[in-house]
Amino acid sequence: MRFRQVHLDFHTSEAIPNIGKHFSKQQFQEMLIQGYVDSITVFSKCHHGWAYHPTEANEIHPQLNFDLLGAMIEAAHEIDVKTPIYVSAGLDEKLARRHPEWLIRDINDNTNWQDGFMKPGYHQFCLNSPYLDLLVRQVEEVVRKYEGDGIFLDIVGVRQCYCHTCVRTLRDEGHDPRDSAAVVALGERVYAHYTKRIRDAIDAIKPGLPVFHNGGHIRRGRRDLSAMNTHLELESLPTGGWGYDHFPLSARYAQGLGMDYLGMTGKFHTTWGEFGGYKHPNALRYETSLSLANGARCSIGDQLHPEGLMDPATYVLIGKAYREVEQKEAWCSDVQAVADVALLSVEAIGASKEEKREDRSGSADAGAIRMLLEGKILFDVVDLESDYTRYKVLILPDDILVNSKLQTKLNAYLAQGGKILATGRSGLNEAGDAFAIDLGVVWEGPNPYKPDYFRPSFELNNLSNAAFIFYADGQRIRLTNGQELGRREYPYFNREVFTFCSHQHTPSAQQHDGPGMVESTNGIYLAWNVFSDYATKGSLALKECMLFALNRLLPNKTLITNMPAQGIVTLMEQPAHHRYINHLLYASPVKRGNGVEVIEDIVPIYDTQITLKLGKKAKQVYLAPQMEPLPFAVSEAGTDVSYNVPKLECHQMIVIEV
Repeated sequence: MRFRQVHLDFHTSEAIPNIGKHFSKQQFQEMLIQGYVDSITVFSKCHHGWAYHPTEANEIHPQLNFDLLGAMIEAAHEIDVKTPIYVSAGLDEKLARRHPEWLIRDINDNTNWQDGFMKPGYHQFCLNSPYLDLLVRQVEEVVRKYEGDGIFLDIVGVRQCYCHTCVRTLRDEGHDPRDSAAVVALGERVYAHYTKRIRDAIDAIKPGLPVFHNGGHIRRGRRDLSAMNTHLELESLPTGGWGYDHFPLSARYAQGLGMDYLGMTGKFHTTWGEFGGYKHPNALRYETSLSLANGARCSIGDQLHPEGLMDPATYVLIGKAYREVEQKEAWCSDVQAVADVALLSVEAIGASKEEKREDRSGSADAGAIRMLLEGKILFDVVDLESDYTRYKVLILPDDILVNSKLQTKLNAYLAQGGKILATGRSGLNEAGDAFAIDLGVVWEGPNPYKPDYFRPSFELNNLSNAAFIFYADGQRIRLTNGQELGRREYPYFNREVFTFCSHQHTPSAQQHDGPGMVESTNGIYLAWNVFSDYATKGSLALKECMLFALNRLLPNKTLITNMPAQGIVTLMEQPAHHRYINHLLYASPVKRGNGVEVIEDIVPIYDTQITLKLGKKAKQVYLAPQMEPLPFAVSEAGTDVSYNVPKLECHQMIVIEV
């Protein structure tokens, strides 16, 4: 997998004339060179359903009179640019009008993505219909006819479908279509059957050709779904609905799967299909650097104009980011993340549920990684199959109920010296009525007050001691063998029609109403859903309480720095070269318009201090790719290295050779 990919969309209506009229091999190549592009996903079939090449398995776009796909592949290969081939799998609008009986239907018989045919937009196909046979033939044709470097299939995943075919299948198998679990189970089988059909079809022609099935999100905890691909492409356009927190969360999980992966952003100001929309060059510089810092290669989304000319402004923009990526690649391949902490993803625990396009992060997971990033904690995101023994601390965020299998695994982790940081309902048994692991407390029931207050028995870094409002659901607990680190305080009453006070909520009655944070030999427990609370409210007190707990559990954490909260720090090991790469990033997204997060200004950060406890003696430290030596100090034992980075502008790599 190469480092500098463009994902070139071309979803083009049959009502537009002159398709590809101005395509030029020379101009296509010039734009790729100007953009420092080394791989470009080119298109066989678009969401409108048309092929962009002569075809027997599909229909060529009615306004196209030559082999546009073949011309793009030839032009790219001539300058050593790879060409994965795009096939729209889930959408085919020309066919949707001819065979609406092949479309996904919800329980009310509505279609999706659009719920009818009198609105502009696409309609998604059911892969349990005869459409699958047609799709497989289309993939076979393009694999046989063209020397593409992979196949990218779009808009697919596990779906709940109530079309007449799926309802008949369920009833023939003795299942009730009104049972949502049976519908999801059928969706699982349909998707697995589809991916196997595609893999078998490709391997019969070109064994081992790379394949990726894109659903817009890599579902944490679904290693089986990830394994249906040869590599992963983490679609994560910060301005397109994913936000800037999604990619670190997704990448920190993907890096534990043992697969190559890339981060996919877009050149658009908003999201896919935005002609004439451009983000600031600094945003692409930051987003591609964020991929590198998380062990990923890079992909930037673009959309070709219907007449076939590549947009010069786009490739100037992309080139500003990819020129830097090219200079950094030597320190970014074959790397392994270094982490002190594992975050057990809530999504991974409930991963059998259908994928939710509108909630790709999940509030508990999103709040947790935001705290970890701001606290400069080195972490991975893990699932139930991960090896926890590699980590000093395991976080169970908000809603990790413990079954017998997980209980056994957690007890083994604790027995070998690991520590757990649990919040909210995490640590309770599957029934949710008692703790399944020993956290120094007994569960007494859900907290009847919402919100209520936490008064820590320690000082926060930036706030004087007080009773801090915690908005999220909580649990009442009683000490057994734990030490109270802070107490709960109830309000006088909940806010109701006959009992309310002031504009929002009732103040604390300033009584000790039981422990709120408890430390035991196994770790620390905080009795509210603090990570979900932070995802929605962003309260400083929430973060500082949690970082106090984490730092207490990590007396010898690997990395210490004075980097500001918005900065990102990662540490990668490159074993083959006997070196570590410390990535520092800083940019500050701001909200523009209707909630679009924009990066524009890159503010330099001066005198960033870093101390790394590597357990190995540093021989040399330098800035990359500048190759400038950096003064450093080694601890008396020779296992810690400290240095100061005089200036950070967007992204800086520091290489520590050992």
